Amino acid sequence: MKFVCSKCEHKVDISTREPKCQCGGLWKLDYKPPKFDLNKIDKDTWGIFRYRRFMALEGDEWESITLGEGMTPIVKFDEDLLLKMDYFMPTLSYKDRGAAVLMAHCKAIGVDSVVQDSSGNAGNSVAAYSAKGGIECEIFVPEGTSPKKIDMIKAHGAQVNVVPGSRDHCADVCRAKVDSEGKYYANHVYNPFFYEGTKTYIYEIYEQLHRIPENIFVPVGNGTLFIGIVKGLEELLESGVIDIMPQIIAIQSENCPPIYEAALKGEKQPVKVQVQPTLAEGISIGVPMRGEEILEYIYKYNIEVITAPEDKILDARLELARKGIYCEHTTAANYAAYLKYCEINGRKKDSIIPMTGAGLKSDH
Repeated sequence: MKFVCSKCEHKVDISTREPKCQCGGLWKLDYKPPKFDLNKIDKDTWGIFRYRRFMALEGDEWESITLGEGMTPIVKFDEDLLLKMDYFMPTLSYKDRGAAVLMAHCKAIGVDSVVQDSSGNAGNSVAAYSAKGGIECEIFVPEGTSPKKIDMIKAHGAQVNVVPGSRDHCADVCRAKVDSEGKYYANHVYNPFFYEGTKTYIYEIYEQLHRIPENIFVPVGNGTLFIGIVKGLEELLESGVIDIMPQIIAIQSENCPPIYEAALKGEKQPVKVQVQPTLAEGISIGVPMRGEEILEYIYKYNIEVITAPEDKILDARLELARKGIYCEHTTAANYAAYLKYCEINGRKKDSIIPMTGAGLKSDH
């Protein structure tokens, strides 16, 4: 198993401390899992590592890292829509799927200190799993990040740096520290082990429903869940478990839509946009580092891209809460986008959207 550069195809050992290739390309994982088979799931393990036969893992380090993430319920919201309750996680967001696998990798290769940048949820996850693994952790977040997310990161013992300016600038500041100090960049965008965790979102849906819904809505900022979902579906297709790719609908913030604008124009790179303030802070990424990869998937599988109407996010959040679902604003944006999509295209039966973050995390 190797890292392979997404640009020049140079290969290095997965134990490398380099966050990307010298040519500037991001790493992909040169790994092909065995054919997916429900009979090969370890049903005595309650969590994402029940699927470890289909995941790129080294040894049993996951046993010292896991916090019981995964196996989140699917709730029937109405006759057309299912909700995958991914905020039922140790740190109250879906990011625990990826962070658990990434930090298990860090533990396996002997990393003892990591840095990461985040709008909150991914930093929270990396901080929690670093704490579980006894790994020193430093997180960079942009100003305006929910104070409750910052409090949770600090509670796990991580150092927090609040960076003035945009989310993209925050990432630049963090990466500068990686370059200058040689810290391990445990980043959910750069490190492909993260996607070995987020692809379990699809494994779980298939195990729980014994099928894949016709329409899969997914938020896209940096694309960590999006890429995992596509990879998971590709693996099910290659295994013969499903016959066709479902319709995927990617959701961007109306106030930060670089992928949406690129897809409209058929561009291969994300469009440069003027990022406006948005309640959907979790997907407010003006410069998605895997944007080219995201767009390749969009064109390959005829994925639709829509935007969440900013003025409908609070209404969507309230509507969900009135039915017992208390989610954060970015998660409510998923539902707002789904409602908008149905208004434009008509009723969409057999749809599923992720409840990515819990409500108390963004009450500010």
